[in-house]
Amino acid sequence: MKILHKNLFKKIYKIRKIETKISDLYNEQEMRCPVHLSIGQEAIAVGVCQALRKEDKVLSSHRSHAHYIAKGGNIRSMIAELYGKETGCAKGLGGSMHLQDKKAGVVAAVPIVGSTIAIGVGVALKATSNINRKKFITVIFFGEGATEEGIFHESINFAVVNNLPVLFVCENNLFSVYTPLKDRQSNKRNIINIVKNNGMPAFSADGNDVTKVYALAKKSINLIRKYNRPVFLEFKTYRWLEHCGPNWDDDLGYRKKSELNRWIKKCPLKKIEKKLTKNNLTTIKNKIDDEVADAFNFAKKSNFPKKSFLKKFY
Repeated sequence: MKILHKNLFKKIYKIRKIETKISDLYNEQEMRCPVHLSIGQEAIAVGVCQALRKEDKVLSSHRSHAHYIAKGGNIRSMIAELYGKETGCAKGLGGSMHLQDKKAGVVAAVPIVGSTIAIGVGVALKATSNINRKKFITVIFFGEGATEEGIFHESINFAVVNNLPVLFVCENNLFSVYTPLKDRQSNKRNIINIVKNNGMPAFSADGNDVTKVYALAKKSINLIRKYNRPVFLEFKTYRWLEHCGPNWDDDLGYRKKSELNRWIKKCPLKKIEKKLTKNNLTTIKNKIDDEVADAFNFAKKSNFPKKSFLKKFY
């Protein structure tokens, strides 16, 4: 258990460190792409990915950094991508919202809401193909707003009918940009019941407790491997910073300061940190701090794509 807690802490701390540094450096105007940060909701990506195998696949949306890092993506390549450099994971052509790492099993991140749900179902379909004998689980991460899209309902039905090995992970941070759930949906709507009525097992849990996320993800993934059928998970969480960008945005008044403070007290990093000794923490943090500093230095020193490379696409 101590080893598990240490691994969970390492990943959450790494995500927090990287995204805090992105926030700090963004105003230098060298990262010329929009960024959607996961500060405050890192436990979901970490808990789910900790339960996966290397060959398993993940797909993400616009808020993709945490999933990329938690699945073991190369952080040098990720930061270089944000800086638009040729050493980036998409050769500097995609930016923050188009991360990929084939070696780590990060298939794609696509910013259009709900789009990767259908793509992920297609990836899962490949896992059942007679041509493809290498079996894997496909995990699709998306925000709660994506469950209002028609493609979500079509995809869960298709996954059930075809018994696909896919885990749907809904990160419910209670807002779609500036609009809360109560202004978008009936108070009688229940996503867990909707999914269950489509014939898919569905569960909900605290998304800010990484040990609970891991336990539920592990149980669900075991079900998928054993019965070759899809599972849906909803995790309640909360983003601290603005929807898109590196700043705090409480001056806009779309959410109460008291609400934000309540969620900050539920910080996923502090929760897992309490399970480790201070001596271990210092050593772990120093090592990750150095790794993150190296990634940013690498990105800044890397070259931009050459014009000759860009012409290949025109």
